[in-house]
Amino acid sequence: MHHMNGMLYENRQHAGEVLGKLVVALPEIAGGIVLGLVRGGVPVAFEVARACRLPLDILAVRKLHAPGQHELAMGAIASGGGIALNQDVLRQCHVSDQQLEQAIEHEKDEMARQESNLRAGRSSPQLAGRTVILVDDGLATGATMRAGIRSVKLGYAKRVIVAVPVGASSTCEELSAEVDHVVCPLRPDWMFAVSQFYADFGQTTNEDVRKLLAEATRALD
Repeated sequence: MHHMNGMLYENRQHAGEVLGKLVVALPEIAGGIVLGLVRGGVPVAFEVARACRLPLDILAVRKLHAPGQHELAMGAIASGGGIALNQDVLRQCHVSDQQLEQAIEHEKDEMARQESNLRAGRSSPQLAGRTVILVDDGLATGATMRAGIRSVKLGYAKRVIVAVPVGASSTCEELSAEVDHVVCPLRPDWMFAVSQFYADFGQTTNEDVRKLLAEATRALD
């Protein structure tokens, strides 16, 4: 690990390689599936799936933005019905039930569009009775991951493992109460943004995601 300012990952691929070495050592991952949170979680998840020799798929997630405050997330939704709300933000921004419903409906439409674009004809994975490993490129507040956890539980996953290269220590603590295991090698007490912990944190494109899914499928054939 390079020590530039503290611990830094070179990029998402490098972070996934580091994470994969930890996840592969867990008991009970046989027969499991790795889900990368769209989009930045997918290159990380690709490396985890490769290390574990498990199938890779995606979980579409969308942040719910507070009305008129695009950078402020009042929660998140995930494909499969999971919703996580930030009550503090809802209160502070005086978000009405109607505004919340509208935001949820809007993001659901966006998510369905994005997902069909990324899946390119492949069907959603069956999660019932399986160990599901949810991977993202990092956790700040954890809203999108919380929504993801709820979705896979609604899909009757047998065990849920959260694996991230970096996560705020308080968020990791909170999430470990909701899942079977949280794998997170780097847990700063305070973080402004996930990008702080990467030398290269360029955007992951839809095209990148489609390529990685296709490559992961080929690798298992």
